[in-house]
Amino acid sequence: MPRRARTRTTPAPAAAARRGSATRQRDAAARRGSATRQRDADDEDARIRDTPRRVRHTAPMGLLLTACASLAAWLWLTLAQGMFWRTDVRLPPRTAPAHWPSVAIVVPARDEAEVLPRSLPSLLAQDYPGEAEIVLVDDGSTDGTAATAARLAAECPGIPLTVVSPGEPPPGWTGKLWALRHGIAYARHAHAVEPDYLLLTDADIAHEPDSLRELVAAATSARLDLVSQMARLRVTGFWERLVVPAFVYFFAQLYPFRRINRPAARTAAAAGGCVLLRTAAAVRADVPDSIRQAVIDDVSLARAVQATGGRIWLGLAERVDSVRPYPGLGELWRMVSRSAYAQLRHQPLLLAGTVAGLVLVYLVPPAALVAGLAAGRPAVAWAGGAAWLLMAGTYLPMLRYYGQSAVLAPLLPFTALLYLLMTVDSAVQHYRGRGAAWKGRTYARPSDVRNS
Repeated sequence: MPRRARTRTTPAPAAAARRGSATRQRDAAARRGSATRQRDADDEDARIRDTPRRVRHTAPMGLLLTACASLAAWLWLTLAQGMFWRTDVRLPPRTAPAHWPSVAIVVPARDEAEVLPRSLPSLLAQDYPGEAEIVLVDDGSTDGTAATAARLAAECPGIPLTVVSPGEPPPGWTGKLWALRHGIAYARHAHAVEPDYLLLTDADIAHEPDSLRELVAAATSARLDLVSQMARLRVTGFWERLVVPAFVYFFAQLYPFRRINRPAARTAAAAGGCVLLRTAAAVRADVPDSIRQAVIDDVSLARAVQATGGRIWLGLAERVDSVRPYPGLGELWRMVSRSAYAQLRHQPLLLAGTVAGLVLVYLVPPAALVAGLAAGRPAVAWAGGAAWLLMAGTYLPMLRYYGQSAVLAPLLPFTALLYLLMTVDSAVQHYRGRGAAWKGRTYARPSDVRNS
């Protein structure tokens, strides 16, 4: 049987080439897929890494711009306005008049029996060379204010005192202005000759013995129709030290004293605790009738006098002090919030602008300084720190006036935050029907009175 020859088949070169090419293509595709996945993974990692970086770049830029805006605002306040580096306290240059004019001191008082023993004797003891009398208007008090005043007048004889009572104010009148109207009318018509001047002073204000003399001398020497001094408020407790100087500081920002005191000034303001008003100017401006709805009565009074051609002057008191205590934050909060929204004319847009302004001017600087230091952004920290330093520097004269430590100056942003919250609370209370409240009375805004 013949042997079968063994044969070995070998792949054809073309088939082998095709298989090798396919293998290489699969390997290349696998490598490309792996490379693509790696690139995608790298891109995702880069995106994750870059997101905080973009945030870190974008956020400081916005904060830097905001801090620079705050710094620019403070540069304008200190350089362009220039009213903070010195505190205006002195009355205008004055000389004693040849004939001292007559004065009626009108004191509106509602439930003031507690403070009258510390304030009324200072009025009774005024060392005034001309004729003077005191008219205390008991505005519906329930604590024996009238009896307390009569007792003090008997114990401290001096300038004659008369106590009158007008009854409850009619619709459209605030209680204080209704009391002032009654007191002014009595002072003008109780005697054959009406007084030359009216001193309108609150029941909690104590005067040095020569206070009236100095006020009248300033008015006659400078031919002023209205001379007003912002009484030095009591500053003894922690919250009074923190809040009270700032209260006067913010008022001076809204109503710069030097701008008010210019002869042709358009800005007008007064401090209701101590206002010496020429009687003829009061008649010409028809006050208090023309401002009978005003919650911010002192500013409204000054505007009315100025609008009728009267010259006004406003400064910080050297010899006039408030004896009313504000021992806790609650009492100070109510003092500010009861009229803060009225100061903004009950306008939501003005409220929003005020809040934004307080944030920009007072809260951004310390925030920018801290954020800049934490993020390693020296430009942000520098702008915030410079604005904060200017802020503290402008506050120092007011702290010196109140005899307080310079340590309180850097705390002004915290106090500004409190005032921001007080202002917002004032608006909230207004829309709840409890705004502009004082000693049991709540006053509607003027438009509400007219529409009722």
